[in-house]
Amino acid sequence: MTFDRLRFVLFLNGIFLCPLAALMLIPAMVDLADGNTADTINFLISAAVTGTTGLLLYIAFRRDNFDASDRRAGFMITVSAWVFIGLFGALPLLGGSKHIGITDSLFESVSALTTTGATVLSGLDVMPRGLLLWRSLLQWFGGIGIIVMAMIFLPALRVGGMQLFQMESSDIYGKPFPKMRHLLLAILVVYVNLTLACAIGLVFAGMPTFDALNHAMTTIATGGLSTKDASIAYYQSLPIEIVTEVFMIAGALPLASYAVFLVNRGRKVLIDQQVKGFLVVLAAAIAMCTAWNISQGMLPREALRLSAFNVTSILTDTGFATADFSAWGGFAVGLFFMLYLIGGCAGSTAGAIKIFRWQVLFLSIRRSLAQMLYPNAVIAVHYEGKSLDEEVTTNVRNFFFLYMITLFALSMVLMATGLDFLSATSSIAQAMANAGPGLGPLVGPGTNFEAVPAATKWIVMAAMILGRLELLTFYVMLLPAFWKR
Repeated sequence: MTFDRLRFVLFLNGIFLCPLAALMLIPAMVDLADGNTADTINFLISAAVTGTTGLLLYIAFRRDNFDASDRRAGFMITVSAWVFIGLFGALPLLGGSKHIGITDSLFESVSALTTTGATVLSGLDVMPRGLLLWRSLLQWFGGIGIIVMAMIFLPALRVGGMQLFQMESSDIYGKPFPKMRHLLLAILVVYVNLTLACAIGLVFAGMPTFDALNHAMTTIATGGLSTKDASIAYYQSLPIEIVTEVFMIAGALPLASYAVFLVNRGRKVLIDQQVKGFLVVLAAAIAMCTAWNISQGMLPREALRLSAFNVTSILTDTGFATADFSAWGGFAVGLFFMLYLIGGCAGSTAGAIKIFRWQVLFLSIRRSLAQMLYPNAVIAVHYEGKSLDEEVTTNVRNFFFLYMITLFALSMVLMATGLDFLSATSSIAQAMANAGPGLGPLVGPGTNFEAVPAATKWIVMAAMILGRLELLTFYVMLLPAFWKR
Protein backbone atom coordinates (compact mmCIF):
# COMPACT_ATOMS: atom_id res chain seq x y z
CA MET A 1 0.00 0.00 0.00
CA THR A 2 1.48 3.33 -1.04
CA PHE A 3 1.58 6.34 1.24
CA ASP A 4 -0.32 8.40 -1.36
CA ARG A 5 -3.26 5.98 -1.16
CA LEU A 6 -3.36 6.20 2.64
CA ARG A 7 -3.19 10.00 2.41
CA PHE A 8 -6.17 10.03 0.07
CA VAL A 9 -8.20 7.80 2.40
CA LEU A 10 -7.43 9.90 5.49
CA PHE A 11 -8.07 13.13 3.57
CA LEU A 12 -11.57 12.01 2.55
CA ASN A 13 -12.36 10.71 6.04
CA GLY A 14 -11.45 14.15 7.34
CA ILE A 15 -14.00 15.65 4.95
CA PHE A 16 -16.67 13.17 6.10
CA LEU A 17 -16.13 14.09 9.77
CA CYS A 18 -16.75 17.81 9.28
CA PRO A 19 -20.50 17.61 8.46
CA LEU A 20 -20.85 15.06 11.28
CA ALA A 21 -19.45 17.66 13.69
CA ALA A 22 -21.88 20.26 12.35
CA LEU A 23 -24.80 17.88 12.92
CA MET A 24 -23.85 17.58 16.60
CA LEU A 25 -24.65 21.26 17.08
CA ILE A 26 -28.35 20.67 16.37
CA PRO A 27 -29.07 18.42 19.39
CA ALA A 28 -26.81 20.72 21.43
CA MET A 29 -29.22 23.60 20.72
CA VAL A 30 -32.20 21.40 21.60
CA ASP A 31 -30.66 20.48 24.95
CA LEU A 32 -29.76 24.13 25.55
CA ALA A 33 -33.39 25.12 24.93
CA ASP A 34 -34.49 22.41 27.38
CA GLY A 35 -32.07 23.70 30.06
CA ASN A 36 -30.05 20.48 29.89
CA THR A 37 -26.62 22.02 30.45
CA ALA A 38 -24.66 18.79 30.93
CA ASP A 39 -25.73 17.28 27.61
CA THR A 40 -25.32 20.61 25.82
CA ILE A 41 -21.69 20.79 26.90
CA ASN A 42 -21.19 17.14 25.96
CA PHE A 43 -22.48 17.72 22.43
CA LEU A 44 -20.31 20.83 22.04
CA ILE A 45 -17.20 18.96 23.19
CA SER A 46 -18.02 16.04 20.88
CA ALA A 47 -18.50 18.45 17.97
CA ALA A 48 -15.20 20.17 18.74
CA VAL A 49 -13.28 16.88 18.90
CA THR A 50 -14.90 15.56 15.71
CA GLY A 51 -14.53 18.80 13.78
CA THR A 52 -10.93 19.36 14.89
CA THR A 53 -9.98 15.80 13.90
CA GLY A 54 -11.66 16.24 10.52
CA LEU A 55 -9.92 19.56 9.85
CA LEU A 56 -6.52 18.20 10.89
CA LEU A 57 -6.90 15.21 8.57
CA TYR A 58 -8.01 17.51 5.76
CA ILE A 59 -5.12 19.95 6.21
CA ALA A 60 -2.44 17.34 6.85
CA PHE A 61 -3.25 15.09 3.89
CA ARG A 62 -4.64 17.51 1.31
CA ARG A 63 -3.16 17.27 -2.19
CA ASP A 64 -4.22 18.39 -5.64
CA ASN A 65 -3.25 15.30 -7.61
CA PHE A 66 -4.93 12.32 -5.95
CA ASP A 67 -5.70 9.37 -8.22
CA ALA A 68 -9.49 9.16 -8.02
CA SER A 69 -9.48 6.01 -10.19
CA ASP A 70 -7.46 3.96 -7.66
CA ARG A 71 -9.69 0.93 -6.98
CA ARG A 72 -7.84 -0.09 -3.81
CA ALA A 73 -8.35 3.39 -2.40
CA GLY A 74 -12.03 3.12 -3.28
CA PHE A 75 -12.42 -0.06 -1.23
CA MET A 76 -10.47 1.44 1.69
CA ILE A 77 -12.55 4.63 1.68
CA THR A 78 -15.82 2.70 1.60
CA VAL A 79 -14.83 0.55 4.59
CA SER A 80 -13.01 3.16 6.67
CA ALA A 81 -15.72 5.81 6.34
CA TRP A 82 -18.31 3.67 8.14
CA VAL A 83 -15.83 2.82 10.89
CA PHE A 84 -14.60 6.42 11.35
CA ILE A 85 -18.07 7.96 11.43
CA GLY A 86 -19.37 5.17 13.68
CA LEU A 87 -16.59 5.82 16.20
CA PHE A 88 -17.04 9.60 16.31
CA GLY A 89 -20.83 9.27 16.22
CA ALA A 90 -20.60 7.44 19.54
CA LEU A 91 -18.97 10.40 21.36
CA PRO A 92 -22.23 12.21 22.30
CA LEU A 93 -23.63 8.94 23.64
CA LEU A 94 -20.50 8.08 25.59
CA GLY A 95 -20.14 11.35 27.48
CA GLY A 96 -23.78 12.25 28.07
CA SER A 97 -25.86 12.37 31.24
CA LYS A 98 -27.13 8.82 30.66
CA HIS A 99 -23.60 7.43 31.26
CA ILE A 100 -23.80 4.90 28.46
CA GLY A 101 -20.80 2.54 28.33
CA ILE A 102 -18.31 2.24 25.49
CA THR A 103 -19.78 -0.94 24.01
CA ASP A 104 -23.37 0.30 24.18
CA SER A 105 -22.43 3.74 22.79
CA LEU A 106 -20.67 2.18 19.82
CA PHE A 107 -23.51 -0.29 19.29
CA GLU A 108 -26.09 2.52 19.22
CA SER A 109 -23.94 4.65 16.93
CA VAL A 110 -23.20 1.86 14.44
CA SER A 111 -26.82 0.72 14.50
CA ALA A 112 -28.01 4.26 13.74
CA LEU A 113 -25.40 5.01 11.09
CA THR A 114 -25.97 1.74 9.19
CA THR A 115 -29.75 2.33 9.50
CA THR A 116 -30.13 -0.98 11.33
CA GLY A 117 -32.30 0.35 14.15
CA ALA A 118 -31.41 -2.25 16.78
CA THR A 119 -30.99 -0.59 20.16
CA VAL A 120 -29.54 -1.26 23.60
CA LEU A 121 -31.30 1.69 25.26
CA SER A 122 -34.40 1.56 27.45
CA GLY A 123 -36.42 4.41 28.90
CA LEU A 124 -36.58 6.26 25.58
CA ASP A 125 -39.87 7.89 26.61
CA VAL A 126 -38.07 9.99 29.26
CA MET A 127 -34.66 10.32 27.62
CA PRO A 128 -33.19 13.83 26.93
CA ARG A 129 -34.52 15.18 23.63
CA GLY A 130 -31.03 16.00 22.34
CA LEU A 131 -29.93 12.39 22.66
CA LEU A 132 -33.07 11.13 20.91
CA LEU A 133 -32.57 13.66 18.13
CA TRP A 134 -28.91 12.66 17.73
CA ARG A 135 -29.85 9.03 17.14
CA SER A 136 -32.34 10.10 14.46
CA LEU A 137 -29.92 12.55 12.81
CA LEU A 138 -27.17 9.94 12.72
CA GLN A 139 -29.56 7.49 11.09
CA TRP A 140 -30.74 10.09 8.57
CA PHE A 141 -27.12 11.03 7.80
CA GLY A 142 -26.26 7.36 7.33
CA GLY A 143 -29.21 6.94 4.98
CA ILE A 144 -28.02 9.54 2.49
CA GLY A 145 -24.49 8.12 2.79
CA ILE A 146 -25.83 4.69 1.83
CA ILE A 147 -27.48 6.10 -1.29
CA VAL A 148 -24.28 7.88 -2.36
CA MET A 149 -22.34 4.65 -1.80
CA ALA A 150 -24.87 2.71 -3.89
CA MET A 151 -24.82 5.30 -6.68
CA ILE A 152 -21.05 5.92 -6.91
CA PHE A 153 -18.74 3.57 -5.05
CA LEU A 154 -20.36 0.14 -5.38
CA PRO A 155 -21.11 0.36 -9.13
CA ALA A 156 -17.62 1.75 -9.84
CA LEU A 157 -16.03 -1.03 -7.77
CA ARG A 158 -18.33 -3.61 -9.45
CA VAL A 159 -19.48 -5.01 -6.10
CA GLY A 160 -22.08 -7.77 -6.11
CA GLY A 161 -23.55 -6.97 -9.52
CA MET A 162 -24.01 -3.28 -8.70
CA GLN A 163 -22.39 -2.38 -12.03
CA LEU A 164 -25.95 -2.73 -13.37
CA PHE A 165 -26.44 0.76 -11.94
CA GLN A 166 -23.29 2.32 -13.39
CA MET A 167 -24.10 5.95 -14.19
CA GLU A 168 -21.73 6.43 -17.09
CA SER A 169 -23.23 3.60 -19.15
CA SER A 170 -26.88 4.47 -18.56
CA ASP A 171 -28.83 6.56 -21.05
CA ILE A 172 -31.54 7.05 -18.45
CA TYR A 173 -29.12 8.77 -16.11
CA GLY A 174 -27.11 10.51 -18.80
CA LYS A 175 -29.89 12.52 -20.41
CA PRO A 176 -31.53 14.29 -17.47
CA PHE A 177 -28.30 14.50 -15.44
CA PRO A 178 -25.24 15.25 -17.59
CA LYS A 179 -23.00 15.37 -14.53
CA MET A 180 -22.87 13.06 -11.51
CA ARG A 181 -23.10 15.92 -9.02
CA HIS A 182 -26.40 17.02 -10.56
CA LEU A 183 -27.86 13.57 -9.93
CA LEU A 184 -26.59 13.52 -6.34
CA LEU A 185 -28.01 16.99 -5.71
CA ALA A 186 -31.36 15.86 -7.11
CA ILE A 187 -31.30 12.78 -4.86
CA LEU A 188 -30.54 14.95 -1.82
CA VAL A 189 -33.45 17.24 -2.69
CA VAL A 190 -35.76 14.22 -3.01
CA TYR A 191 -34.44 12.80 0.28
CA VAL A 192 -35.07 16.04 2.17
CA ASN A 193 -38.52 16.56 0.63
CA LEU A 194 -39.59 12.98 1.41
CA THR A 195 -38.48 13.52 5.02
CA LEU A 196 -40.45 16.76 5.30
CA ALA A 197 -43.51 15.19 3.68
CA CYS A 198 -43.35 12.27 6.11
CA ALA A 199 -43.02 14.61 9.11
CA ILE A 200 -46.00 16.70 7.97
CA GLY A 201 -48.05 13.56 7.35
CA LEU A 202 -47.27 12.22 10.83
CA VAL A 203 -48.20 15.54 12.46
CA PHE A 204 -51.54 15.57 10.65
CA ALA A 205 -52.03 11.93 11.70
CA GLY A 206 -51.75 12.99 15.34
CA MET A 207 -48.10 12.48 16.28
CA PRO A 208 -46.42 15.24 18.37
CA THR A 209 -44.12 17.48 16.30
CA PHE A 210 -40.84 16.43 17.91
CA ASP A 211 -41.70 12.74 17.58
CA ALA A 212 -42.85 13.31 14.00
CA LEU A 213 -39.52 14.88 13.00
CA ASN A 214 -37.56 12.02 14.54
CA HIS A 215 -39.74 9.30 13.06
CA ALA A 216 -39.70 10.99 9.65
CA MET A 217 -35.90 10.89 9.56
CA THR A 218 -35.71 7.27 10.64
CA THR A 219 -38.57 6.22 8.34
CA ILE A 220 -37.09 7.65 5.13
CA ALA A 221 -33.70 6.25 6.14
CA THR A 222 -35.50 2.88 6.66
CA GLY A 223 -33.74 2.80 10.02
CA GLY A 224 -36.54 2.39 12.54
CA LEU A 225 -35.12 4.07 15.65
CA SER A 226 -37.96 5.49 17.70
CA THR A 227 -38.42 7.99 20.51
CA LYS A 228 -40.56 5.42 22.36
CA ASP A 229 -39.69 2.03 23.86
CA ALA A 230 -42.85 0.57 22.31
CA SER A 231 -41.96 1.99 18.86
CA ILE A 232 -44.98 2.89 16.68
CA ALA A 233 -47.20 0.67 18.86
CA TYR A 234 -47.01 3.41 21.51
CA TYR A 235 -49.42 5.64 19.55
CA GLN A 236 -52.12 3.02 18.87
CA SER A 237 -53.11 5.03 15.81
CA LEU A 238 -54.11 3.63 12.42
CA PRO A 239 -53.49 6.96 10.58
CA ILE A 240 -49.93 7.09 11.97
CA GLU A 241 -49.34 3.50 10.91
CA ILE A 242 -50.62 4.17 7.37
CA VAL A 243 -48.43 7.27 6.93
CA THR A 244 -45.42 5.35 8.23
CA GLU A 245 -46.10 2.42 5.89
CA VAL A 246 -46.32 4.68 2.84
CA PHE A 247 -43.00 6.35 3.59
CA MET A 248 -41.24 3.11 4.56
CA ILE A 249 -42.09 1.89 1.06
CA ALA A 250 -40.95 5.22 -0.40
CA GLY A 251 -37.59 4.89 1.34
CA ALA A 252 -37.10 1.33 0.05
CA LEU A 253 -37.47 2.38 -3.60
CA PRO A 254 -34.48 3.73 -5.59
CA LEU A 255 -34.31 7.42 -4.79
CA ALA A 256 -32.74 8.24 -8.16
CA SER A 257 -35.95 7.02 -9.80
CA TYR A 258 -37.90 9.85 -8.12
CA ALA A 259 -35.47 12.41 -9.50
CA VAL A 260 -35.51 10.91 -13.02
CA PHE A 261 -39.30 10.60 -12.88
CA LEU A 262 -39.68 14.29 -12.05
CA VAL A 263 -37.18 15.46 -14.66
CA ASN A 264 -38.85 13.35 -17.35
CA ARG A 265 -42.32 14.45 -16.16
CA GLY A 266 -43.37 10.87 -15.58
CA ARG A 267 -42.40 9.55 -19.01
CA LYS A 268 -39.82 7.07 -17.73
CA VAL A 269 -39.10 5.38 -14.40
CA LEU A 270 -35.61 4.15 -13.54
CA ILE A 271 -35.06 0.40 -13.04
CA ASP A 272 -38.79 -0.30 -12.80
CA GLN A 273 -38.27 -4.08 -12.97
CA GLN A 274 -36.93 -4.22 -9.41
CA VAL A 275 -39.63 -1.79 -8.22
CA LYS A 276 -42.32 -4.08 -9.64
CA GLY A 277 -40.62 -7.09 -8.07
CA PHE A 278 -40.45 -5.38 -4.69
CA LEU A 279 -44.13 -4.43 -4.74
CA VAL A 280 -45.17 -7.95 -5.78
CA VAL A 281 -43.15 -9.52 -2.95
CA LEU A 282 -44.56 -7.01 -0.47
CA ALA A 283 -48.17 -7.70 -1.48
CA ALA A 284 -47.65 -11.49 -1.44
CA ALA A 285 -45.98 -11.42 1.99
CA ILE A 286 -48.76 -9.27 3.48
CA ALA A 287 -51.41 -11.61 2.03
CA MET A 288 -49.68 -14.74 3.39
CA CYS A 289 -49.11 -13.23 6.84
CA THR A 290 -52.71 -11.97 7.02
CA ALA A 291 -54.11 -15.37 6.02
CA TRP A 292 -51.91 -17.10 8.59
CA ASN A 293 -52.97 -14.77 11.42
CA ILE A 294 -56.64 -15.24 10.53
CA SER A 295 -56.14 -19.01 10.59
CA GLN A 296 -54.70 -18.63 14.10
CA GLY A 297 -57.86 -16.91 15.35
CA MET A 298 -57.04 -13.24 14.78
CA LEU A 299 -59.88 -11.03 13.54
CA PRO A 300 -59.50 -10.25 9.80
CA ARG A 301 -59.27 -6.48 10.26
CA GLU A 302 -56.68 -6.78 13.02
CA ALA A 303 -54.76 -9.42 11.06
CA LEU A 304 -54.53 -7.17 8.00
CA ARG A 305 -53.53 -4.11 10.02
CA LEU A 306 -50.79 -5.86 12.00
CA SER A 307 -49.52 -7.91 9.06
CA ALA A 308 -49.38 -4.98 6.64
CA PHE A 309 -47.38 -2.76 8.99
CA ASN A 310 -44.90 -5.31 10.33
CA VAL A 311 -44.29 -7.07 7.00
CA THR A 312 -43.64 -3.69 5.36
CA SER A 313 -41.32 -2.72 8.20
CA ILE A 314 -39.19 -5.87 7.90
CA LEU A 315 -39.14 -6.14 4.09
CA THR A 316 -38.02 -2.51 3.84
CA ASP A 317 -35.50 -3.22 6.65
CA THR A 318 -36.91 -0.35 8.71
CA GLY A 319 -37.55 -2.17 11.97
CA PHE A 320 -40.55 -0.40 13.47
CA ALA A 321 -42.99 -2.72 15.22
CA THR A 322 -46.61 -2.64 16.33
CA ALA A 323 -46.65 -6.20 17.69
CA ASP A 324 -44.35 -9.01 18.78
CA PHE A 325 -44.52 -10.89 15.48
CA SER A 326 -42.04 -13.49 16.76
CA ALA A 327 -44.95 -14.85 18.87
CA TRP A 328 -47.23 -15.39 15.85
CA GLY A 329 -46.20 -18.99 15.32
CA GLY A 330 -43.79 -21.02 13.20
CA PHE A 331 -44.99 -19.95 9.75
CA ALA A 332 -44.84 -16.25 10.62
CA VAL A 333 -41.36 -16.60 12.12
CA GLY A 334 -40.14 -18.37 8.98
CA LEU A 335 -41.75 -15.73 6.76
CA PHE A 336 -40.16 -12.85 8.64
CA PHE A 337 -36.77 -14.59 8.55
CA MET A 338 -37.06 -14.82 4.75
CA LEU A 339 -38.01 -11.14 4.59
CA TYR A 340 -34.75 -10.32 6.39
CA LEU A 341 -32.90 -11.79 3.41
CA ILE A 342 -34.88 -10.08 0.63
CA GLY A 343 -34.79 -6.36 1.39
CA GLY A 344 -35.64 -3.38 -0.79
CA CYS A 345 -34.31 -1.94 -4.05
CA ALA A 346 -30.76 -1.05 -5.02
CA GLY A 347 -30.21 2.70 -4.78
CA SER A 348 -32.44 2.98 -1.71
CA THR A 349 -31.60 3.09 2.00
CA ALA A 350 -32.84 -0.49 2.49
CA GLY A 351 -30.39 -3.31 3.15
CA ALA A 352 -30.27 -7.12 2.82
CA ILE A 353 -29.61 -8.98 -0.43
CA LYS A 354 -31.95 -6.70 -2.41
CA ILE A 355 -34.62 -7.45 -4.96
CA PHE A 356 -32.53 -7.07 -8.11
CA ARG A 357 -30.07 -9.77 -7.01
CA TRP A 358 -32.92 -12.21 -6.41
CA GLN A 359 -34.25 -11.40 -9.85
CA VAL A 360 -30.86 -11.88 -11.53
CA LEU A 361 -30.32 -15.14 -9.62
CA PHE A 362 -33.67 -16.60 -10.69
CA LEU A 363 -33.07 -15.52 -14.30
CA SER A 364 -29.66 -17.19 -14.16
CA ILE A 365 -31.16 -20.40 -12.74
CA ARG A 366 -33.81 -20.40 -15.46
CA ARG A 367 -31.09 -20.07 -18.09
CA SER A 368 -29.16 -22.99 -16.57
CA LEU A 369 -32.27 -25.20 -16.64
CA ALA A 370 -32.95 -24.23 -20.25
CA GLN A 371 -29.32 -24.97 -21.12
CA MET A 372 -29.85 -28.51 -19.84
CA LEU A 373 -32.59 -28.98 -22.44
CA TYR A 374 -30.72 -27.22 -25.24
CA PRO A 375 -27.00 -27.70 -24.51
CA ASN A 376 -25.87 -26.16 -27.81
CA ALA A 377 -28.08 -23.08 -27.61
CA VAL A 378 -26.78 -19.63 -26.69
CA ILE A 379 -29.24 -18.34 -24.08
CA ALA A 380 -28.82 -14.83 -22.73
CA VAL A 381 -30.05 -13.44 -19.42
CA HIS A 382 -32.04 -10.23 -19.95
CA TYR A 383 -32.73 -7.68 -17.24
CA GLU A 384 -34.56 -4.40 -17.88
CA GLY A 385 -34.52 -5.19 -21.59
CA LYS A 386 -30.74 -5.58 -21.72
CA SER A 387 -28.57 -8.67 -21.96
CA LEU A 388 -26.50 -9.25 -18.83
CA ASP A 389 -22.86 -10.20 -19.27
CA GLU A 390 -21.45 -13.15 -17.39
CA GLU A 391 -19.57 -10.90 -14.95
CA VAL A 392 -22.81 -9.54 -13.50
CA THR A 393 -24.41 -12.95 -12.96
CA THR A 394 -21.16 -14.33 -11.52
CA ASN A 395 -20.87 -11.39 -9.12
CA VAL A 396 -24.45 -11.90 -7.97
CA ARG A 397 -23.91 -15.64 -7.38
CA ASN A 398 -20.68 -14.91 -5.46
CA PHE A 399 -22.52 -12.36 -3.35
CA PHE A 400 -25.24 -14.87 -2.47
CA PHE A 401 -22.67 -17.49 -1.50
CA LEU A 402 -20.67 -15.11 0.70
CA TYR A 403 -23.83 -13.70 2.26
CA MET A 404 -25.09 -17.12 3.36
CA ILE A 405 -21.66 -18.33 4.51
CA THR A 406 -21.19 -15.16 6.56
CA LEU A 407 -24.70 -15.48 8.03
CA PHE A 408 -24.15 -19.06 9.15
CA ALA A 409 -20.59 -18.49 10.41
CA LEU A 410 -21.48 -15.45 12.52
CA SER A 411 -24.59 -17.22 13.81
CA MET A 412 -22.39 -20.06 15.06
CA VAL A 413 -20.12 -17.54 16.78
CA LEU A 414 -23.15 -15.97 18.51
CA MET A 415 -24.35 -19.39 19.64
CA ALA A 416 -20.90 -19.85 21.22
CA THR A 417 -21.58 -16.74 23.35
CA GLY A 418 -24.66 -18.43 24.83
CA LEU A 419 -27.53 -17.42 22.53
CA ASP A 420 -30.06 -19.98 21.37
CA PHE A 421 -30.37 -20.90 17.69
CA LEU A 422 -33.29 -18.61 16.83
CA SER A 423 -31.90 -15.61 18.71
CA ALA A 424 -28.43 -16.07 17.19
CA THR A 425 -29.49 -16.58 13.57
CA SER A 426 -32.13 -13.85 13.63
CA SER A 427 -29.71 -11.42 15.31
CA ILE A 428 -27.17 -11.88 12.53
CA ALA A 429 -29.83 -11.94 9.80
CA GLN A 430 -31.35 -8.66 10.97
CA ALA A 431 -27.91 -7.09 11.47
CA MET A 432 -26.67 -8.00 7.98
CA ALA A 433 -30.01 -6.85 6.55
CA ASN A 434 -29.89 -3.69 8.74
CA ALA A 435 -33.46 -4.51 9.77
CA GLY A 436 -33.62 -3.85 13.55
CA PRO A 437 -35.46 -6.40 15.71
CA GLY A 438 -34.58 -10.07 15.82
CA LEU A 439 -36.88 -13.00 16.53
CA GLY A 440 -37.64 -14.74 19.80
CA PRO A 441 -38.06 -13.55 23.39
CA LEU A 442 -34.45 -12.42 23.88
CA VAL A 443 -33.92 -10.08 20.91
CA GLY A 444 -37.41 -9.90 19.38
CA PRO A 445 -39.66 -6.91 18.64
CA GLY A 446 -40.85 -6.83 22.25
CA THR A 447 -37.35 -6.28 23.66
CA ASN A 448 -33.90 -5.06 22.55
CA PHE A 449 -30.19 -5.97 22.72
CA GLU A 450 -29.60 -4.45 26.16
CA ALA A 451 -29.44 -7.78 28.01
CA VAL A 452 -27.18 -9.72 25.62
CA PRO A 453 -23.48 -10.21 26.48
CA ALA A 454 -20.95 -7.58 25.41
CA ALA A 455 -19.26 -10.08 23.08
CA THR A 456 -22.59 -10.61 21.31
CA LYS A 457 -22.98 -6.86 20.80
CA TRP A 458 -19.54 -6.57 19.16
CA ILE A 459 -20.30 -9.44 16.78
CA VAL A 460 -23.68 -7.95 15.88
CA MET A 461 -21.97 -4.58 15.29
CA ALA A 462 -19.53 -6.25 12.90
CA ALA A 463 -22.47 -7.88 11.09
CA MET A 464 -24.19 -4.50 10.73
CA ILE A 465 -21.13 -2.96 9.07
CA LEU A 466 -20.52 -6.03 6.89
CA GLY A 467 -24.11 -5.95 5.69
CA ARG A 468 -23.98 -2.24 4.93
CA LEU A 469 -20.67 -2.67 3.07
CA GLU A 470 -22.25 -5.36 0.88
CA LEU A 471 -19.67 -7.89 2.20
CA LEU A 472 -17.40 -7.99 -0.86
CA THR A 473 -16.07 -4.50 -0.18
CA PHE A 474 -14.64 -5.81 3.08
CA TYR A 475 -13.64 -9.31 1.98
CA VAL A 476 -11.50 -8.08 -0.90
CA MET A 477 -9.34 -6.26 1.65
CA LEU A 478 -8.54 -9.59 3.31
CA LEU A 479 -6.67 -10.78 0.23
CA PRO A 480 -2.85 -10.53 0.60
CA ALA A 481 -2.69 -9.21 -2.97
CA PHE A 482 -4.74 -6.19 -1.93
CA TRP A 483 -1.90 -4.86 0.22
CA LYS A 484 0.88 -5.45 -2.30
CA ARG A 485 2.17 -2.67 -4.50
